[in-house]
Amino acid sequence: MVRIRVLVVDDHRIFAESLAAALAAEPDVDVSAAGSGPAALRCLERAVAEGRRFDVLLVDADLGAAPGAVPAQREPGAGPPPPTADGIALVAGVRAAHPGVRTVVLAERDDPRRAALALQAGASGWVAKDCSLSRLLAVIRGVLREETHLPPALLTGVLRELTAARKHRTDSERLVESLTPREHEVLRCMVAGLGRKDVAARLFLSPHTVRTHMQNVLGKLGVHSTLAAVALARRAGVRPADLAGDVVERSGQLA
Repeated sequence: MVRIRVLVVDDHRIFAESLAAALAAEPDVDVSAAGSGPAALRCLERAVAEGRRFDVLLVDADLGAAPGAVPAQREPGAGPPPPTADGIALVAGVRAAHPGVRTVVLAERDDPRRAALALQAGASGWVAKDCSLSRLLAVIRGVLREETHLPPALLTGVLRELTAARKHRTDSERLVESLTPREHEVLRCMVAGLGRKDVAARLFLSPHTVRTHMQNVLGKLGVHSTLAAVALARRAGVRPADLAGDVVERSGQLA
């Protein structure tokens, strides 16, 4: 019998332990539980080291949120939030570090916007916490067959959110394409969090020239701040400059 290894990630211990116990009663399911994003990542790494990889992660959508707090809303396509900051951020972190693991988000309420963000982050499903055990097992087995599972009531809303996100990306990509190669490199440095002086040192330019390039970037992107430019760049898929690699090769005199 092929056994399915499941990791439940929820900071409400009673819920996590109850769900883990219910799943463990299935003859083909091995289950563990973690109470936080960092703990989940440690479990995944340990499993890899021991040659016992997990197959499915069940993640609380509101992982780490204070009681009664409203989860922070992020613009679709703006890039994943910081790793392990919440359930959806954990999904993105797991997708990057453990692409073979399928993730299913467990939510207390239907929310098309957050469900769309979860799918964009790499989740294979969004399931209500009060669903039946048989439904949850069907989802677990389904995502292992490369299926995506959403409640029928969410389909229209999620498709609308994903369509809007795609439009934002398309518009952003068109604006980024208007930049010159040098302006694009400056934008990548901005996405990496570099200030004007650091960009100047990296690109062998004078701070005055970098300031001019940054102003041109903001103007062409139609934004008024570095933060807005970075958000638009992320939507367009602009990768940050590789700060760990070699600096850009000098191509002339200091400007």
